[in-house]
Amino acid sequence: MRLGVLDVGSNTVHLLVVDAHRGAHPTPMHSEKTVLRLAEQITGDGELSRSGAEELVLAVESARAAAERLGCEDVMAFATSAVREATNSAKVLRKVAERTGVDLQVLSGVDEARLTFLAVRRWFGWSAGRLLVLDIGGGSLEIAMGMDEEPELAESLPLGAGRITRTRFRNDPPSRSELVATSAWLEEQLAGLAKKVTRIGAPDRVVATSKTFRSLARLTGAAPSAAGPRARRTLTDTALRQLIAFISRMPAADLAELEGVSGSRAHQLAGGALVAQATMRALSLSELEICPWALREGVILRRLDHSNGTDQTAVVSGQDRGV
Repeated sequence: MRLGVLDVGSNTVHLLVVDAHRGAHPTPMHSEKTVLRLAEQITGDGELSRSGAEELVLAVESARAAAERLGCEDVMAFATSAVREATNSAKVLRKVAERTGVDLQVLSGVDEARLTFLAVRRWFGWSAGRLLVLDIGGGSLEIAMGMDEEPELAESLPLGAGRITRTRFRNDPPSRSELVATSAWLEEQLAGLAKKVTRIGAPDRVVATSKTFRSLARLTGAAPSAAGPRARRTLTDTALRQLIAFISRMPAADLAELEGVSGSRAHQLAGGALVAQATMRALSLSELEICPWALREGVILRRLDHSNGTDQTAVVSGQDRGV
């Protein structure tokens, strides 16, 4: 069957179309993105602005039309932190549904962690043992860990790359004092994470997903996307430290010119790098392996697992607790 996943994130609205069936490897057939930066369109009282809501409606309508044109049998649409945290999210979701016919479900941060963990588990298989999975989004940091497909630990912290950039930096590039203060603050925020991970046990494999980690790995010498998804890519603490010293001195316009950095995310690269470094330090990690599958693939895999007729709203929203 042909499935579509519509991911409304803090930076982009991303439609991924795959051909897949239960027990098979999902094959990507089409991918398109619209840059909205919804998180930057939250007003002082916490609402998504009227213009932001209108742009979201138009982007969802465009994605719906593309999914129809491409023959998708089902489209699973979900939103993450930007819409989740907007005080007028219910009103925005109704507007999207009325104007586009798309039932946009809001994922909790914990469900994001669980679905991402599922994707990583399926990618590496059971031989990977106990997995520790990290994902840096625009608004939040997800951490999940466990031996099975359902993680023993699933957490979401408001430490996304975009959020750090908006709330901690006033300068482009960030000043030395901003970098030092943010690093110290992140250390405080992550202080309790190590205890939770230690209680579960040492991971057999540490994996990172998301565009932020992929960009950081590419900038430290990992294989380019042209090498294919199965090329082994890693990010080490030493390489990350050296990279931060380099990119933290560059304005966003210059960062956007670097290979592996998308123009829509260049402004938050330094913030994401600090989150990555602080997380690795908090958990005493020297190396991460990059996984090409993440949240969208997790949603697809859960949908295929429930292809016997389970309510798809529950699958996407995490209400069936198998998520």
